Amino acid sequence: MTHRNIPLSLQRMLRRSRLVQIGLLGLFWAAGEILARATGLPLPGGIIGMALALALFLAGGLKVANIKRGANWMLAEMLLFFVPAVLALLDHRELLGLLGLKIFALIVVSTTAVMCVTALTVDFCYRWSERDDGSNAVA
Repeated sequence: MTHRNIPLSLQRMLRRSRLVQIGLLGLFWAAGEILARATGLPLPGGIIGMALALALFLAGGLKVANIKRGANWMLAEMLLFFVPAVLALLDHRELLGLLGLKIFALIVVSTTAVMCVTALTVDFCYRWSERDDGSNAVA
């Protein structure tokens, strides 16, 4: 089913109404959640829903313009999605002191370590593949 098969009035409503676009994004999430639970996939429903949306984009069944306004609104209001995390932080005031500083330092050090090990691994694999390519070209 391509976007040409969708009635023109539905296409206009979808393109103009931010609320309908947000609802469509919610439907992708819900469909992904249902698929994840039905198949037992170890992936979040949002990721599966995003893959479904991508598949529809690539197949021509959905245009980016049909969800652009809704997605932009959700990105602009992203702070609202993090309010519960901020409120949880206020409930645990100990995280604002020395304990929080220790946790923050641990996160920074572990993230840096992961990034460095990843960079070294990629560099090692790149040099190894270049060495193998060079030895095969001489033979």
